[in-house]
Amino acid sequence: MRRVTTAPNLAVATLWADVLGQAGIEASVQRHWAGGIAGEIPPDQALPEVWVHDDGQFDAARSLLDALARAPDRLWYCRACGERVEGAFEQCWNCGAAMPG
Repeated sequence: MRRVTTAPNLAVATLWADVLGQAGIEASVQRHWAGGIAGEIPPDQALPEVWVHDDGQFDAARSLLDALARAPDRLWYCRACGERVEGAFEQCWNCGAAMPG
């Protein structure tokens, strides 16, 4: 096992581990509950970590998470209601219509 990265919180760490798993890279989150002892240990030592199980997949995991961090922001206008939708949303937050193709 090898640590790929430290996450800002447990939700993000779990999301990143799931993304890696969907790409066929077996990963797990370590230090799930260490945030509860922040103060007893330095805060940066209490952050959750994402680890890959196979050291040979470390580079692929880093590349995938780096690409995820650089995902382009999108801006589109809903054809159904005209609402401006920003970010990675593929549905209009106002009416639920799908992003145009």
